[in-house]
Amino acid sequence: MPRYYEEKEEDGRACGGVREDLRQCLLESACVLQENKSPKQCLREGHCRSLQVTFFACKRSMLDTRARFRGRKGY
Repeated sequence: MPRYYEEKEEDGRACGGVREDLRQCLLESACVLQENKSPKQCLREGHCRSLQVTFFACKRSMLDTRARFRGRKGY
C-alpha cells in the first residue's frame, strides 16, 4: 500500500500523494544512500521510474480538459 495512506498529513496540492511517494522512493534508494548522489541525478538514471510515470500522468491530466469529467490520474 502506498505510504500516502498511512497516517500522514494530507497534502492539499494536486498529485500530492504521488509526489510524496516519489520523494520517499528516491530518498530511500540505494543510489542516494550508498552512492551519495542527488535525488535529481538518481531520477535521471531511471530509479523509481514507475512512480515518475504516474506523477507525470497525474500532472498531465490536470491540463486535460476531459479531466473535469474523469478526475485526475494517480492518487
